[in-house]
Amino acid sequence: MADGTIARTQFNNRALFRCCTQISSMIWMYVTLVNNTQLMLASLSRMMLHGFKSSVQDFTFGPWKVTAAKNHIMKSKDIERLAEEMNMPSLPEMLFGDNVLRIQHTDGYGIEFNAIDALKQVSSMEDTVKVACAQEWQESRMDSEHPKEVVKPYDWTYTTDYRGTLMGEGMQIKVIETAERINMEKLKAREQIMFFDEVLLFEDELHDHGVSMISVKIRVMPTSFFLLLRFFLRVDGVLIRINDTRLYHEGGKNYMLREFSTRESKISELKHVPAALHTDPNEIAQHLTLKRIECEKLELPVMYPQTAVNEVLQ
Repeated sequence: MADGTIARTQFNNRALFRCCTQISSMIWMYVTLVNNTQLMLASLSRMMLHGFKSSVQDFTFGPWKVTAAKNHIMKSKDIERLAEEMNMPSLPEMLFGDNVLRIQHTDGYGIEFNAIDALKQVSSMEDTVKVACAQEWQESRMDSEHPKEVVKPYDWTYTTDYRGTLMGEGMQIKVIETAERINMEKLKAREQIMFFDEVLLFEDELHDHGVSMISVKIRVMPTSFFLLLRFFLRVDGVLIRINDTRLYHEGGKNYMLREFSTRESKISELKHVPAALHTDPNEIAQHLTLKRIECEKLELPVMYPQTAVNEVLQ
């Protein structure tokens, strides 16, 4: 009798364990579905905003002009041609090759941010990171219909450490290391925003198992401007990574400050963070581990002789 009771108890425990496992699996699938649905809606919104209309906005303040150009997604044949030129097996599925955000001085020098140059920096990341990430992603997706496609001789996540493209013929901005930091507290102060815009450069959904995207936005205040270039990567079940480039210029100074940072955490390290936040770069950034930070001073070239007007504006 006792043996029968024990056997029934063991059977019930196994049944309960299987039931809990199935429920846990269903919950995980539901959360993943919700996250992917939110991502699809966000992507559709961005496509409506960036993919189906073209626009160019110019804003001039002092000696500077900001240009924000938004154009259609590149056509498939153009993407294939570009991939061949760049010697990459594939490029992001949503590539805005003609989108650009440019900050240019009246003397011709400046800095711009575009998708093509961002992709050129993909291969500069360490190979060991790429391969390890791809293998972990593959192991976590053994049931996927594309379990072997991710291990390729290139960074399939399109991770880029792009920080902008310097402009100027004969007058180049000089880049030097610095200990000076952007005063983020000062940027939090309420100040009139004279101009704001955001430009999407590329986005890829990694076979519906995450997202890789980069965008740039700028805001201009009466005495300064601040720019954020953000690369955001989420590989479901594996990791989240953010590469940020912040650019700040204050009127009256002959330089810009540029800060580049990498934040990254494995999903297993983010168990304390609600899964809903994993899809929001602004919310998840504060929970990621800071891996790298570099501060630079972009010294502006000086014209000789310099006019009194330029002295005031610069």
